[in-house]
Amino acid sequence: MAVKFQYNKTSLQVLEKQLKVRKRTLPIIKSKESALRVEVKKCKDDLVRLRTELEENIARYDSMFALWNEFDPTLVTVKDVQMSVRKIAGTRIPVLDGVDFQVAPFSLFNSPKWYYDGIGIIQDLARAAILQEFTAAKLTLLEKARKKTTQKVNLFEKVQIPGYEDAIRKIKRFMEDEENLSKSSQKILKSLLEKREAKKEKEAQV
Repeated sequence: MAVKFQYNKTSLQVLEKQLKVRKRTLPIIKSKESALRVEVKKCKDDLVRLRTELEENIARYDSMFALWNEFDPTLVTVKDVQMSVRKIAGTRIPVLDGVDFQVAPFSLFNSPKWYYDGIGIIQDLARAAILQEFTAAKLTLLEKARKKTTQKVNLFEKVQIPGYEDAIRKIKRFMEDEENLSKSSQKILKSLLEKREAKKEKEAQV
């Protein structure tokens, strides 16, 4: 990053203030990045577990394939999905609070006895699938926040802080050189004046 600055005290003070802010903020951003990494790992593990559980549950009912042909899938529909939002390491994440189902009326006399169990199974599978989708959405949001935070850490650590430090060094060196040059000029001028005065005094004595 090319830091814009001028070789003067005001510019030096501005850069020093900017550097101080970034050095103070960097540990906070690093801590957030670390927390997000942990949450991303946890969320990935949860998603793998939920997918495995859903696949196992579906496979468990494969043996009832013949019975499922008798089941009317339109009996059970998702009426509402209850959700809330909570913050994880400063990132807003959707949380599944519950799923409301609507069961259409059906004849107890004309339907197989296992229909009640079938409705329960469908609800459990639907709930697990919805939870999986929420977890996948959560993972996407967390990964996006983690990536953005990592970019900010790298920007501060590898670009901005070194850039400000380099600019401050250049200004200080310039100001020191200018001060040394001024002192040298003053010395030379003083020496010339002293010589001139000495010459005048010598001429006056003659």
